[in-house]
This record gives sequence, C-alpha cells and structure tokens, in this order.
Amino acid sequence: MKIGTAPAIAKKLAKLGLLSPVDLALHLPHRYEDETRLTAPELAPAGKPVLVEGRVLNTAVKYRPKRQLVVHAEGLMLRFLNFYGSQLKQFQRAADEGLLVRAYGEVRPGFFGAEMVHPRYRIVPAGEPLAQALTPVYPTTAGLSQYALRKLVLQALDEAVLDDTLPEAVRRRHSLAGIVESVRCLHLPAPDAACAELIERSGEAWRRVKFDELLAQQLSMRMAYRARRGRNAIALPSNGPLLRRFLGKLPFRLTRAQSRAMAEILQDLAQPHPMQRLLQGDVGSGKTIVAAIACLAAIDAGCQAAVMAPTEILAEQNLRKFSEWFGPLGVPVVWLHGGLAAAQKKAVAKQLLGLAPLVAIGTHALLQKKVAFSRLALAIVDEQHRFGVQQRLALRKKGETRSAPAVLAPHQLMMSATPIPRTLSMSYFADLDLSTIGELPPGRRGVATRLVADGRRAEVLKRIREACAEGQQAYWVCPVIEESKEGDLQTAVDTFALLRTELKGLRVGLVHGRLSADEKTCVMKLFVKGQLHLLVATTVIEVGVDVPNASLMVIEHAERFGLAQLHQLRGRIGRASGTTARESVCILLYASPLSETARARLKVIFETRDGFEIARQDLLQRGPGEFLGQRQSGMPLLRYADLEKDAALALEAREAAEKLLDEEPQAARRHVERWLASRHEFSRA
Repeated sequence: MKIGTAPAIAKKLAKLGLLSPVDLALHLPHRYEDETRLTAPELAPAGKPVLVEGRVLNTAVKYRPKRQLVVHAEGLMLRFLNFYGSQLKQFQRAADEGLLVRAYGEVRPGFFGAEMVHPRYRIVPAGEPLAQALTPVYPTTAGLSQYALRKLVLQALDEAVLDDTLPEAVRRRHSLAGIVESVRCLHLPAPDAACAELIERSGEAWRRVKFDELLAQQLSMRMAYRARRGRNAIALPSNGPLLRRFLGKLPFRLTRAQSRAMAEILQDLAQPHPMQRLLQGDVGSGKTIVAAIACLAAIDAGCQAAVMAPTEILAEQNLRKFSEWFGPLGVPVVWLHGGLAAAQKKAVAKQLLGLAPLVAIGTHALLQKKVAFSRLALAIVDEQHRFGVQQRLALRKKGETRSAPAVLAPHQLMMSATPIPRTLSMSYFADLDLSTIGELPPGRRGVATRLVADGRRAEVLKRIREACAEGQQAYWVCPVIEESKEGDLQTAVDTFALLRTELKGLRVGLVHGRLSADEKTCVMKLFVKGQLHLLVATTVIEVGVDVPNASLMVIEHAERFGLAQLHQLRGRIGRASGTTARESVCILLYASPLSETARARLKVIFETRDGFEIARQDLLQRGPGEFLGQRQSGMPLLRYADLEKDAALALEAREAAEKLLDEEPQAARRHVERWLASRHEFSRA
C-alpha cells in the first residue's frame, strides 16, 4: 500500500526509502531529545542540548559582522544567521504580547551572557505544559521537517498492517517482545519509559527491532547463497596433471594456512555448482600462488580462467608471476588492458574466443563489451573491494555458457588483502564461503614503524641517503598528485622536484595515476631492476607492487590516509625473505597539530602490525558503511543494529535464519520483504 500524500512529499519520502505505511512505521528515531524539563540558562551543562524558556523582550536584525536575527529573552539571547522575514515578525509579536520562547539546543557563553545559535524553538504562552515523554528525532531529508515527518509516522502507525512476521516459536526461543508494541514504544515513549534505554538503544523494544533487522540481513545473504548453490557449473579436477606438476616443482613449501586455503578452494571447484569464495589474507601472505593453483584446476579441465585486478600495476605484476610459473608448463597467459593497441586487443579477443585453455590477466578491460570467453570456468577478482558490485557481476556473467539442459556459471574467487573483521564476515559476507591465510611465509621480517613530525624532514632525508648507499631502495608516498583544494599538502610532483634537488647523486622516479600505462610501466620496471634508488608515488602503489629490495618507505602527510591504506602501503616493503633480508622501516611523516581522529589512526598503525586487528579498529572508527564502501558494495546496510555492540544478537539471528529457511521458508521471505523491500535484490556479486 502506498503512502497517501502530495506528490512533492511522496518524492521526499522516496529519497528516504519510505514507500508505504509499513516503511514509515519502521522508520525509527535515530535519537531522542529530552524536552520533559526546563533548565535555567546559567545552569546549562557545556556541550549538551537542553530546553530553556524565557520571556521575549525584543528582537532586531544586526548587520555586523554579518546579517543575523538577534532575539533577547530573559536570561538568554538567540542568534539566527539564516532566517525568514516571518520569523522576525513572529518574535516581534511575541515581545508585544509578552509570550515566552521555548528553545532547545546548546547554551554557550556570549558577549551578552548565555546564548543559543540556531536553536529549535516554539513561541508559547505562560504555563504551556511540557512534553510528557522524550521527543523522537528521525532521519530526514531537505524540505521535510521533523514536525511533518513525525506526523506522517504517527499516521502510518494507525494505518500500517504490522502483523508479526516471526513465528511464535522463534519469538519464544529468543525471548523477543512483540513487534507492534516494540515499534509503538520507540515512536511514542511512555512518560515512565527508561530514558537511558531509549537513548542508548538498549531494552526490549530496541532488542526486538535489532533482531528483526539482523535476521532479515542474514536471511537475504543465505537466500543468495542457496540460490547460487542451485545453479550449475563445470566441476574442475582437484588433482589434474598440470596441478600435480606445478606443486611438485614449487621451489618453496606452502605455509599451513596456504595449504588449507588451497584445499578449501579445490574442494569447492570440484563441485557441480559455482564456487563463491572470498580468500582473505594479510599483505604479503601469499594469496597469489593460491589463486594460480585454482587457475590450473580450470586449465586441467580444458577451460579458461580470468584474473582481474583494479590497477595496471597490479595486473602487470600478476602477469609476470603467472607467466613465470606457467611458462614451463606450456600454459598460455594472455594480457588485456586499456593501453593495448587496437590490433593487439583484437588478437587477444580472438584468443579468448578460441577453444584452447588459457589464463587471461587484465584490468577493467576484461569487462569491455567486445571481450567474450569461449569457456570461462573460473573468474578471480583481485582486491575485490576496489570493484563495484556491477563490475564483479559483469565478469561472472561473461563466463555463463549454455550447455543443455542448463546454464553453466563460472566459479568465482575474490581476494582481499584488507582482512574482514569477524563481526562483518558473519553478517555482510554470510553469503560467501571464506578462506583465510593468517600467517606470513617463513623468513619474512616485520616492518618497524616510526612516527616523525614533518619538522624533522632533514633526518628523514639523511636516512634515505644512508639506506640507498647500502644498496637498498625506498618509496616516498604523497597523498595528492598536483596542487588541489587540500591546502598545504605536499604534492607528488612538487616532492619529486624537491627530492631530486635535495638528494643529488640518487636516481629518483615518479609514478602516479595520471601517467599513461606505458609511462607507469617504464618507471616501475626501472625501480624493479634497481635502476632507481627512490620512487616518489601516490597511492597507485597501494596494491600489487612487489620489490623485495625496497626496505624503506616514507609516507608524507600520513595523518591524511586511512588505516587500511596505511597498512597496505606499509606492506609494500619488508617483502624480502631469507637470511639476507634487512629490517624494513616505514616512516609516517605527519603535520601538527593532529586531530583526535588522525591521532587515533596513527596510534593504531604504530602499535599494530596485525592486519586483522587493524581492520577491526578501522571498522570501529569508520563504521561498516565506510569500511565496506557503501556505494560499491550493494549490501543492505544496518540502520539500527551495531555489529560491535550487538555481536551476540547477530549470532542469534544467524542461527535463527538457517532454522527459519529450513522450517518456514514463506515466513522467511515475508520477513525479508518487510525489512529490506527491494534492497535484497542486490544479492551479492
């Protein structure tokens, strides 16, 4: 049932995803305001919003330092920097009639005493009763006031058919309150309701709502998982001749974690339904060799495999490794990227349409309309979080082939060096199978991290000269390429010019995202071959660059980078192994003063090397929306539950989801429809 409102209001509600009375009824407050008591302006606590009241004395429009409406009331001054003429008249009339202004906001000390800037206010007569319960505040959009939205929500509470989607047995098993009473309690708190529970989102009403939301998410993920298990795929051999030869000639032993991940992946590939697995492992843990082993399973089946990377630098590095590994086996490896000439692209496209088994390495160029595969059995997405959901889907769809009586889908392996915290893996990644490589290859030495204020730049330059004199190489990473609106940030172009002057005698190179593919490749080859001492770069080197001789990194304006970026960048050094491996050092050069957020980030990266702990802290600091990349993820994000605080409830919801899908699938579907509407159609790529 649609909401019966004017088209303009309906359009604003649609922006909030509110299309029906049920949607409105489930549009719960994101906070509450306490307007049940008055506070004297002089007693108002700093930084905390309160309700104050005073008789309106006079009002005027001031023009210095800028146009503003100033209202003097008893013991308080109100200041409005943006206002309408009607507000001026409203306050003038209140002053003439001796009315009171009741304002809600933060009280601050001002030149004329206590003042409020842009408070929410009402003009009231003397003796106007106070609210009897907390006032709900809803997420809204421009042009839709709290008053109007609150009125619509209360109307929807009477109109919505909000019957309980959970069977009574589930409610009893998990000690859940009824949904109707829970929702009404949150929209219309009783005067004697526990204020702390409402504000902190605890208590039985919030617990029921959070459980329902978590359950809907789990059901959506598991439905997608089961639907995929119902599709068909080519079963790939887990012990084919090429795979055996490759493993037999490996010059090193796989770690236990690599061997376990390999076994899990090969077991999946041997099934007649498509694998959908995420391989996660810290920077340098050896995910690429496991991906190569999976590719050989496809080649042994006479099929094709594709490996897609987000940058040409990473794709070309994959090309070098795969060619080195597969060359002796006679396995063709083709390379497709945007910088190829038209004739070269045509030749590669022809190979992909051929019947010969091969491995295709590439960037987004693999997704071009003209690119098609004859028998793609395995699609691998490297650094999967850098791709959008539609891009990941597009690669999978390129491998779908018709083979009577069914459509065969390719297996899909996604890889990430950004570890997924446990709370996320059991919720947002519940439709994937997960493999983890939680250890580094033997012989790898850790990277020491140093925090250095930018005033000590001369010491850093001295350290670079000493390292390069010993035959080592170094990176200098900058946050931007050229001058931008970021103010005084040191740019890569400026830094390159400066360092060439300051480090005379050292060969310095520059690489960034605006260089052509050929230019980037040329600079990187010089660095890999040791013909450059120092590489000035932007975050284009964040993934995929592997130069074992590079043992020193300087990150300029480290306070401007996210935790995941800092950890990824730091992982570019310390990649040498064996007895000759030197200690690697990552210098985080920061500008003072630091904000609290920046200080917290740098503290984590300084104290912690464990990528999983860094990811957990990153999640705590940024929240799941930013951590996952809300726009590219296609995931139904949680509105009410907090995965860190509500981890135990999420575990309950996960167990309940499997049981509900098995025992009452219709109830499961109704529950998902209510809470996610069309959002679960984004079922993950």
